[in-house]
Amino acid sequence: MHEKAQPPLLTRNEAAEALAISLRLFDSLVAKGEIPVIRIGKSVRIRPSTIEYFIEAREGYRNRTKR
Repeated sequence: MHEKAQPPLLTRNEAAEALAISLRLFDSLVAKGEIPVIRIGKSVRIRPSTIEYFIEAREGYRNRTKR
């Protein structure tokens, strides 16, 4: 049997592009702990599933906060 290969990790630039935000905003979200990252030496990597979770967690965010 073949094991399912894990998707590659994303760079900061790729993750910011996937979210359609600036690198500066992405770095701010990471600094606040809103987006968890993997640090390998000086490199920062992000799982694609983390990006998906971040988006899903914010769907309808404004509608939930207005009561």
